[in-house]
Amino acid sequence: MFVDGNHENFDLLNSYPVEEWNGGRIHKINESIFHLMRGEIFNIGGYSFFTFGGVFSHDIYRRKEGVSWWQSELPVQDEIDNALNNLTKHHNKVDFIITHDASRELQDLLGYDWENMMPYDGQYQNLSKFLQYIQDNVEYREWFLGHYHIDRHISNFHVMYDDVIELEGIL
Repeated sequence: MFVDGNHENFDLLNSYPVEEWNGGRIHKINESIFHLMRGEIFNIGGYSFFTFGGVFSHDIYRRKEGVSWWQSELPVQDEIDNALNNLTKHHNKVDFIITHDASRELQDLLGYDWENMMPYDGQYQNLSKFLQYIQDNVEYREWFLGHYHIDRHISNFHVMYDDVIELEGIL
């Protein structure tokens, strides 16, 4: 299982069949590899997981659109609306959040400020601002994310690169 990040081949990823799995939508890559789609809530092992992939590419200037960079690495409004609708159905409460990117506040704590929305069409949304809204308005136990190529734990945020965390160890 994975959430998308940046530098994914989104044309290929979005060509896989969409299926319902454990309460949320997935792209089924094969029998054992699932892309957990943006804004979905999955029930796994008695716990609820909100997922939202995607992230801004800070190195767009070195990449070629449709080959090594896709605008759809950032969400469109329909994906944000789907996320908000699913969270409302769960009374804005989940056990765990899994994203690729960080909220604006966490980016500041990590010392990152990379977002320049200029290369993106107007339909694409500022993801870290949306994730800040999630941080401020959703009740959750722990938040797991990647992207920053570091291992860092700040409060209930787990920025993961090499680390593997077993849920039993933090419950």
